[in-house]
Amino acid sequence: MPLILPVQDKVPQIGTDNFIAENATIVGDVVLGNNCSVWFNAVIRGDVNAITIGNESNIQDGAVIHATYLKASTHIGNRVSVGHNAIVHGCTVQDNVLIGMGAIVMDHAVVEEYCIIAAGAVVLENTICETGFLYAGTPAKKIKPITDEQRALLNKLPDNYIMYSGWFTNP
Repeated sequence: MPLILPVQDKVPQIGTDNFIAENATIVGDVVLGNNCSVWFNAVIRGDVNAITIGNESNIQDGAVIHATYLKASTHIGNRVSVGHNAIVHGCTVQDNVLIGMGAIVMDHAVVEEYCIIAAGAVVLENTICETGFLYAGTPAKKIKPITDEQRALLNKLPDNYIMYSGWFTNP
């Protein structure tokens, strides 16, 4: 069973029809929407500040979602894909976003809707990633507008992860 624990009387609130891997961790002040998936070794740690995750989002293997004590909560929108081993920390990620594998998004950053944060990118504190752009590099820079194919991918990825979840919940 996944590790789901209260911290300082704050119990994770988990929506319906979610897949949470057996070795995933969700603790503290966390609200997880409906039809989400939290994959193997992912950690959602709402011990020092609140974390909210919208509907149909997926937190992939090894990803860490955290916040900053007394400074920055974390808000992840609907239909967001947080890639393998990514770190999302004390920031806002709006709807229909891909945070690439190994990317890091730091405190008070805002990733607006329909953005792609490339694998390995580092979005520094207070950065605003504008709607509809690809960001890459360390520190992350605006590279170019996303293509129609990339927009279609952002719309399809959450559906893929809902399908993958079904392989585990309805074998």
